[in-house]
Amino acid sequence: MNTLYYGDNLDILRKYVADESVDLIYLDPPFNSKRAYNVIFQDKTGRDSAAQIQAFEDTWTWTPETQSAFEEIMSGNYPAQLKNMMKAFREFMGINNLMAYLTMMAIRLVELHRVLKNTGSIYLHCDPTASHYLKILMDQIFEIRNFRNEIIWKRTPFAGSSKIRAQQFPRVHDSLLFYSKSQESKFYCPTFEYKEAYLRRFRDSDERGKYQKVLLKTYSRATLKRLRSENRIVEPKTRGAGLRYKLYIEDLKGRQVEDTWIDINMINSMAIERLGYPTQKPVALLERIVQASSNEGDVVLDPFCGCGTAIVAAEKLNRKWIGIDITHLAIALIKKRMSDHFPDAQFEIIGEPKSVYDAERLFEQSPFQFEAWAVSLIGGQPYKSKGGADKGVDGLIFFEDAKSNFHKIIISVKGGAYHPKDVRELKTVIDRDKAPMGILIALQPPTQGMLSEAAAMGKWKIPGVDLEFPVLQIITVQELFEGKRPDIPKWHETLKKADRERREREKTLRLL
Repeated sequence: MNTLYYGDNLDILRKYVADESVDLIYLDPPFNSKRAYNVIFQDKTGRDSAAQIQAFEDTWTWTPETQSAFEEIMSGNYPAQLKNMMKAFREFMGINNLMAYLTMMAIRLVELHRVLKNTGSIYLHCDPTASHYLKILMDQIFEIRNFRNEIIWKRTPFAGSSKIRAQQFPRVHDSLLFYSKSQESKFYCPTFEYKEAYLRRFRDSDERGKYQKVLLKTYSRATLKRLRSENRIVEPKTRGAGLRYKLYIEDLKGRQVEDTWIDINMINSMAIERLGYPTQKPVALLERIVQASSNEGDVVLDPFCGCGTAIVAAEKLNRKWIGIDITHLAIALIKKRMSDHFPDAQFEIIGEPKSVYDAERLFEQSPFQFEAWAVSLIGGQPYKSKGGADKGVDGLIFFEDAKSNFHKIIISVKGGAYHPKDVRELKTVIDRDKAPMGILIALQPPTQGMLSEAAAMGKWKIPGVDLEFPVLQIITVQELFEGKRPDIPKWHETLKKADRERREREKTLRLL
């Protein structure tokens, strides 16, 4: 079963993923670039452009957890060369953010090596901030002899302001560190179609078709004998000249893709596939990786799956997949994306609350993650202002009325105790933000007084349509588990809808 896990990928890998069970790993971890990436959602009102949620803080700091991970590497059953390398890193680098980043990556890369099959491969997506250190780690964990390529992906033709470009060359590429688990790894080099200028070189022809004469540089006796028997050897006209053979145009299999990829652009602001996730990669990039290093039916793992591009590529190309992410925001985005791309896709989600008890545990562990999860249950977007405070808003839903005006619904989430004053305060936020409606999601059931407070706020009529909706509704997590949904307009679309995709096997069936 294809599986999407919520949680720390180190814990998930150790608990759920068996030794040598994965054929291909792609990971795009935070780059330690000291930037806070933010997800900018669709804001169709135009009045709330600051609405956003911090997807993750793209910097790792030295914490007790980091210290524990370092000590585990140094004292546990890890390769001696890795221990020596980590010790050397710490001695010359000291304890800082970069050392914390490398420590947390090292312990995860060891687990990824464990779960990878002997015939498998791994692609680590990174930028120049720490790629040279990561390559050293990969050399120790996957062995230098299993290094295959450092792939340069030119993601954009533009980079940086004119001031920055006056001081340095524009930074326009990422690196993908490509390693195999052994010398027996699967690899199918992708190809381009040959350009017309190259095909015009095939000027000669015989009964078999057009060909060009190619110098036979190195060959065995058996190869020479075979080529002569096939009438493909062109004898030299001058003494001492090398042998040539006939390369027929029908034998061409395409021009091999090399280790510099300039034909796949990053997702720009106008791209059709853009969903609003800040580090979203183009599907074409992941399709190339999946096709190059796996077969149909193989298992693809992405332990930092973000908005799920690797998962989409795996599903589209008829591979099995495992995705892991530590934010409920990512899990919600992937669920919606998969349902949009592949309405019949079947997969299991592990780590999400499946009962009120689970929801209570999540609230105790992380109130913020609980809020994001609760908002996703009704199709909303989590909210966090630029300053960090929610200002009484935990989520938003946008919808369009019959006159093409956009409105928003305010969502408030309560994991602990709440009171009638909280209901009244939500109405104040609704009025302040000029929103027609609000929804309060709670773990605990409301009192009759709270329900009366909400009912007394009346209903809002959609302009141009004879439809009314409650100004404020209270709905519990238990009711949401039971299938109840708030009474809101049906034509809202807060998270961007992804286009319908067809799997490769579906395309083949349509051709037949």
